[in-house]
Amino acid sequence: MVSNVSDVKILGRGLIDVSVKEGIRIENSKNIEVEGITLTQIPVGSSDSVFITNVKSISYYGWGDGMNVFASNNVHYDRVFCRNSDDCHTVYATRKGFVGGCRNITMRNSVLWADVAHPIQIGTHGNTQIPDIIEQLYYSNIDILDHKEMQIDYQGCLSLNAGDSNFIRDVVFEDIRIENFRQGQLINLRVFYNSKYCTSPGRGIENVLFKNLTYTGTNAEFSIIAGYDEQRKVKNITFENLIINGKHITDDMPEKPAWYKTGDMARIFIGEHVQNVSFK
Repeated sequence: MVSNVSDVKILGRGLIDVSVKEGIRIENSKNIEVEGITLTQIPVGSSDSVFITNVKSISYYGWGDGMNVFASNNVHYDRVFCRNSDDCHTVYATRKGFVGGCRNITMRNSVLWADVAHPIQIGTHGNTQIPDIIEQLYYSNIDILDHKEMQIDYQGCLSLNAGDSNFIRDVVFEDIRIENFRQGQLINLRVFYNSKYCTSPGRGIENVLFKNLTYTGTNAEFSIIAGYDEQRKVKNITFENLIINGKHITDDMPEKPAWYKTGDMARIFIGEHVQNVSFK
């Protein structure tokens, strides 16, 4: 437990007892570095300036999320590996006693393998009474090896699901390579209400860039982009150099019939209350 402290380093090499859930838990702390170790889970809550480098998260039990972020700012992951029995990495606002939004969360040069749920999941949990913002997220040079999720409510290798009155904005996925995962959707962007986990729908999703996203495989099901209503939209979504099985998906691709939505060419359902989706 790293709790209510500042300027702490935990450096490997080494293995933290894999029978312990949350091998390291960082809460209410600042200027924390963790490097070079292997463990089960490493959640971060109500913290600032956290650097997690060359860490391997491997879990095998239920609710085995690898690298959760709750209500924290300036959390940075580099060269991490996750194979988890639930979400590999999440960004949530108010949750589990941690209060507030999230800003400036980054992950670079990493490998994710989700046995169930999502490799990356953003936005489900927040505070309906005092709404939160999740913003300025950046993911770069990431390989997603596998994903297997049957439940329709919990889809997406790359998932932005705005619930609990959260507003998600300014998110970049760059140089993401996704292999032929077993079952699920490539992306899932929704403003939604899940009565099991949420007390209200989210407020919106805006300004999301997918740049150099590559998928090679045959098992991906329909991806989804959908808002909730006229006040809770998904807006300004850009795909730049989206490659599906070697094919570059663009708004002006010659093989697209004029009456098709470009999303049809990538098996992406673009639903109601969605504004300004472009493929370049």
